[in-house]
Amino acid sequence: MTIRLSRREMLRKTALAGVGLWAARRGLWADSKSPSEKLNIGIIGVGGRGRANTDRVRNENIVALCDINDNYLRVAAKRFPEAKTYNDWRKMLEQKDIDAVMVSTTDHTHAPASVMAMKRGMHVYCEKPLAHSVHEARVMQKTYLKCKVSTQMGTQIHAGDNYRRVVELVQSGAIGPVREVHVWCGRKGPSPERPKEEQPVPEHLHWDLWLGPAPWRLYHSSYLPGCMTWEQRWDFGNGCLGDMGSHLIDLPFWALKLRDPLTVTAEGSHLSAESYPHWLIVHWEHPARGDMPPLKVHWYDGIQRPKSPPGHDLKEWGIGALFVGDKGMLLADYGRRILLPEADFKDFKLPEAWIPPSPGHWKEWILGCKTGSPTLCNFDYSGKLIEHNLLGTVAFRVGQKLEWDAKNLKATNCPEADRYVRREYRQGWTL
Repeated sequence: MTIRLSRREMLRKTALAGVGLWAARRGLWADSKSPSEKLNIGIIGVGGRGRANTDRVRNENIVALCDINDNYLRVAAKRFPEAKTYNDWRKMLEQKDIDAVMVSTTDHTHAPASVMAMKRGMHVYCEKPLAHSVHEARVMQKTYLKCKVSTQMGTQIHAGDNYRRVVELVQSGAIGPVREVHVWCGRKGPSPERPKEEQPVPEHLHWDLWLGPAPWRLYHSSYLPGCMTWEQRWDFGNGCLGDMGSHLIDLPFWALKLRDPLTVTAEGSHLSAESYPHWLIVHWEHPARGDMPPLKVHWYDGIQRPKSPPGHDLKEWGIGALFVGDKGMLLADYGRRILLPEADFKDFKLPEAWIPPSPGHWKEWILGCKTGSPTLCNFDYSGKLIEHNLLGTVAFRVGQKLEWDAKNLKATNCPEADRYVRREYRQGWTL
């Protein structure tokens, strides 16, 4: 630990010397010369999304690679021949020279790997969703606040220009006080049942390590690869809300300064002990925040949509958010934003931009690791976002409205919700 802290202090000082007074004029995201000192990064999950994330930081020192798929690991090792290789991330995190890690595994191992890394003083970039349960999201948040490392959740849309402009429109009062927001994603889950037949585990796959903290089950090829296979199953993911809710609810969460809801209700196409439904609708009630009034947030996925505003068929919008204010509405997705009714806003003067452009979602994290500069999707912000979202799946699975006590992580009216707020870990795995 002494060695790591000494190296980290050296990185910080080198980085600060490189950026000089870049924050004085424009704040965090002013153009500057890149710090010269490189981070030693360990990669947990090197295939698929893991490879994409690795490409974003490949100019740093990639010193460790970990994957339960030997085929993926072999390809990654050819790209980074100096890196040590592992199948078990618990072993990888014992490597002494690692400064930071990127976690791009399946959802059910995001939190265990990230928490262990933070406790060892490592900076963490974790793919969305940050956690697999409400309790895990809270632990991620608390561990980050205690360990004071740089963190970032992989919601890269947050770094885009459009989200910034939507936040400015909402917070400047363009549509007046917002009392309701509707968010949707057209992804329809397959809602698979558990396979009954057993298949031999491929030689290149470490099945026990892939299961990790999840309950033991026999291998079947229908689980891997691809998120639409495993993420639909409650043991490993939380379906469309867990995945795409991280991106889409992020927008109102940011714009409307949300934290803990008061109540949560949900309904879906059908309830399965194995997997997420074909469609889900969730409603959260939030209290007033400063000068912002109480708010209702609504989520729809699969074939479900909110009522379309005049002149716009939301069935043609695969994803989106509709803010409903006292003076109008704001319709947006990743790249579009429309003030409604359009005739009423024909001569509307846009507020002057005040949220600076991002240097890039991954670079923001790298700068945070080296200089201590803030990251917008740190585990305090994103921990609360994921905690909020996953309460929707809890409400659906218990089939009851939740009266939520955020401080004590309890549904005060529904003790049976505890089994979904927290999950049991298989022996040998801890958080």
